[in-house]
Amino acid sequence: MRIRSPQSVAVLAGIAATALAFISSAGAQDQVSSPDAKRLSSAVFAGGCFWCVESDFDKLDGVVSTTSGYTGGTVDRPTYEQVSHEKTGHYEAVKVTYDSDKVSYGDLVDYFFHHIDPTDAAGQFCDKGESYRSAVFVANDEQREVAETEVGMINESGVLDAPVVTKIVDASTFWPAETYHQDYYKKNPLKYRYYRTACGRDARVKKIWAGESTGH
Repeated sequence: MRIRSPQSVAVLAGIAATALAFISSAGAQDQVSSPDAKRLSSAVFAGGCFWCVESDFDKLDGVVSTTSGYTGGTVDRPTYEQVSHEKTGHYEAVKVTYDSDKVSYGDLVDYFFHHIDPTDAAGQFCDKGESYRSAVFVANDEQREVAETEVGMINESGVLDAPVVTKIVDASTFWPAETYHQDYYKKNPLKYRYYRTACGRDARVKKIWAGESTGH
């Protein structure tokens, strides 16, 4: 067996270290420039029960994650009980994190409106009250322009039997809801399906958008 000298061992170790560093550096560069890398953005919508809004958006290609929560009110770190029974001003809302290379903000806004009743100022479906009102929370002028354009197009189309009353509101602090509310439709599928059906959400959405021929 050939025995390497200490000097040759040191040289080989140095070469190996250099090669490893090169491979690691190349891997990091590949990770950054990989076509699979996502450009993530976020948007916030209120459309009644946040379990349902979360479920709807999770079905849209390009959406990475959804978080149920509260926003638009005056109480810090609100609880579900506070939002449901007190005058906090908060809406039940959902923060949508999405890959902007796959789906645009305009696509999200359009999808949102076609999954709610934007003509109901009192709430959504069987849920009434300030926390169940519908709204688009805009983070900047660009998002506001997109949302306002969508509302204008819907109203001008005449597809609905009443004007859109969904508010476009400046974004404020978004407070994530309690853990048991997150992914509720996955954790409690039977209860969720019963609630959604009994509330008449899908039947109402289908009815009010029945006149549209764009395939939503």
